[in-house]
Amino acid sequence: MKIGVLYGGTSAEREVSLSSGKGIVKALKENGHEVIGIDFHPERLGEVMELDVDIVFIGLHGKYGEDGRIQGLLDMLQIPYVGSGVLGSAVAMDKAKSKKVLKDSGIRLAKDLVLYKSDDNHSIDLPFGFPVVVKPNSEGSTIGLTIAQNEEELHRGIEEAFRFDNTVILEEFISGTEVTVAVMGEKGNVQSLPVVEIVPKNAYYDYESKYAEGGSEHIVPARISQDFTEMIQCQSVIAHELLGCETYSRVDYIVPKDGTEPVFLEVNTLPGMTPTSLYPDAAKEVGYSYEQMIEHLIQLGLKKK
Repeated sequence: MKIGVLYGGTSAEREVSLSSGKGIVKALKENGHEVIGIDFHPERLGEVMELDVDIVFIGLHGKYGEDGRIQGLLDMLQIPYVGSGVLGSAVAMDKAKSKKVLKDSGIRLAKDLVLYKSDDNHSIDLPFGFPVVVKPNSEGSTIGLTIAQNEEELHRGIEEAFRFDNTVILEEFISGTEVTVAVMGEKGNVQSLPVVEIVPKNAYYDYESKYAEGGSEHIVPARISQDFTEMIQCQSVIAHELLGCETYSRVDYIVPKDGTEPVFLEVNTLPGMTPTSLYPDAAKEVGYSYEQMIEHLIQLGLKKK
């Protein structure tokens, strides 16, 4: 087949996307496909509009890639692509809106407060205590994230997060084990892969822990109870479907130290595909090599037609 791969982009996650794209292109070539790679830029839409391919694998992360915009363009061009459509991409990317969608789903959500750049954010009435997690509403890969221990750090963190987004979300900090669930399948037959536990080398699972070689250890299956394993595998499919995601996604959680129910963090509709990424590790656990996983996602993408 002739397959287009979009990677790079202009978001704060560009470096990660370049690495994801490299891996995807290599795997597709090894699988015998003809590959056209495009380092995507919104000012060079002509490169996408002139694509003559059977399907596109989107290896972009963050804005202009994961938020539904490129999906809308591909829909208009009638080019099939791997992954979620416009609505699922846009809603999952918006952390505050995705939590509103999941509010009555039975999934445990962290308490939060949403701030807008246009408002006066000098005096904030927090509905929970410190520490507070401060993050841009529509960025991934812990870009612009701060864990504030006091009022001063909170205001600095808010300022930092507003550099990346006009909407910022504050959440209660929950101490525990970070885990993630890869989800895969066509509509009506969506399944969760084994739960992956993340053990960061730094104090928190920050950008360096995610992408630096040896920055974190991935333990599969996660060292959590069978009950919690089954619970979050089931909840991940629910979140994937309620948010309108398609083909694949990755759902992140914290399993609290106090033994209470796992807490949902977010859904990634275009999870990282770098050599250190979580999704390929989960797929490996059920017998997929990296190349087989990419091929399977291509076949699922073609079924969306």
